[in-house]
Amino acid sequence: MDQETFDQYDLNKEILGDSLAYLKEQAMVDIFLYNGRLSALKLPTHVELEVTETPPGFRGDTAQGGNKPATLQTGLRVNVPMFITPGTIIRVDTRTGEYTERVS
Repeated sequence: MDQETFDQYDLNKEILGDSLAYLKEQAMVDIFLYNGRLSALKLPTHVELEVTETPPGFRGDTAQGGNKPATLQTGLRVNVPMFITPGTIIRVDTRTGEYTERVS
């Protein structure tokens, strides 16, 4: 919804593409219109998402660089440090799709 005019626009998977993995409900994004229709979407550089699933990390387990896979609330999968647990909010770089830091 446009925050100034309150106009609403339909977002489809064709326009969203891979951006869908970085969007959660009520996310603020910039959109570009052409002839009154949504033509492109610009994501913020970083988004904060909750880790919903990740295996437990074991002390001293750094054979693979100290990272493990994690699934985020949008279904996006990223590699995170061993200390990250389910429920942790992390910041992800939308340009690279990589973990950048723990938020909480």
